[in-house]
Amino acid sequence: MDNKIYISDENGNEYIFNILFTFDIENKKYVLVYEDNDEDSLFPFIYNEEDNTIIEIEDEEEFNMVEEVLNAFLEDNEQ
Repeated sequence: MDNKIYISDENGNEYIFNILFTFDIENKKYVLVYEDNDEDSLFPFIYNEEDNTIIEIEDEEEFNMVEEVLNAFLEDNEQ
């Protein structure tokens, strides 16, 4: 399995990110990614499987939910 995702910015520049993990909640798929050699800079997105795109999370409540899932994931991996 390829754990990379290619993300283009508004200028068409393409960046490669590593996928930390994905999860589904309430019929939405989320993906958390980080840059090579920088696992401290995590970026969460909503993944749209229909057109293979990602969407920034703009809703604060939704962002907080993703952060809770991330914290649980990190706690599980520390043990």
